[in-house]
Amino acid sequence: MNTIFIDKNYHVSPQIEPHQIAEIAEKGFVKIICNRPDVEVPDSYNSSLMAKLATEVGIDFEVLELTHQTMTVENVKKQREFFINANGPVLAYCASGTRCSVIWALGEAMSGTDVNYILDQAAAAGYNLSGLNSSLQSLSEKNTQ
Repeated sequence: MNTIFIDKNYHVSPQIEPHQIAEIAEKGFVKIICNRPDVEVPDSYNSSLMAKLATEVGIDFEVLELTHQTMTVENVKKQREFFINANGPVLAYCASGTRCSVIWALGEAMSGTDVNYILDQAAAAGYNLSGLNSSLQSLSEKNTQ
């Protein structure tokens, strides 16, 4: 199980396996966020099954399916709400962890976090988000106006 620390209580991961949910709980995670649409995965990875398994081991489970079309301001805010006040570490997953990293970066920029810090944290985790620099700057500037 490869969880990747991004910042504070936020971690990302490529697609998790159903049998890994117990291990995720053992590692102390209190919430899982599924950012992968069900249409991308076989039925055995369906978010409703994953949610059931998470609930059985005492982990909160949120579903926010992300695509290019659904990476909206509303969803960015929703994702941030899912983890910002969690009482422990949160794991967000998608196919590779990239969507989870992008939505984190957008939420941080909207909240006024320094863009260089955002890009550095993502890069340290193995995600090159430099292509989002202008979008992040724009979101950050809107926050400070």
